[in-house]
Amino acid sequence: MADQAAPVLDVKGLKTVFRTRGGEVHAVNDVSFHLRRGELLGVVGESGSGKSVTMMSLIRLLPSPPADIRAGEVLLNGQDVLKLDDAGLRQVRGAKVGFVFQDPMTSLNPVFTVGDQIMEPLRRHMGMTKAQALARAVELLELVGIPDARKRLSSYPHQFSGGMRQRVMIAIALACDPDVLIADEPTTALDVTIQAQILELVKEA
Repeated sequence: MADQAAPVLDVKGLKTVFRTRGGEVHAVNDVSFHLRRGELLGVVGESGSGKSVTMMSLIRLLPSPPADIRAGEVLLNGQDVLKLDDAGLRQVRGAKVGFVFQDPMTSLNPVFTVGDQIMEPLRRHMGMTKAQALARAVELLELVGIPDARKRLSSYPHQFSGGMRQRVMIAIALACDPDVLIADEPTTALDVTIQAQILELVKEA
């Protein structure tokens, strides 16, 4: 039975603290949850409650200092992500865990084309040739609803609207068919019609 399967992601007692001049700020305090393959989990809270910090703590994306993951375990298929070295983290980020950030303009690299940024994880993690990665990149942009996908691969992030940049981020997050997809307000910049399309795509992924 699916409900008896081991969790693909099991978070236990996660605590993240920010060290500031005024003292320590406890941003994430003893958070625990688990996620089985195929499940959806919504994290709800008011602005500033620590939702984004919690998600970024899972794959150690927060700068340290000032952030300090003080306690807890993040078990991805039984392996504690918090204990991985830098090489191990690079194998997790993008390949096993995809991340859609709130603000794609600060997450996409402005000096590389959209195509380069989609193809890079495909070649690094999936071992694809340039031609294979190109074909997959076109497919991904089409999946997230970007017209003239092949042509737009040569565009830079600033040449896309906010909603289209968000779709590019989703395409990158889905590229390697990750075990876990973390979406931090993935449809904020999209109109209602595209929101429904993207949420359905994320659900199917």
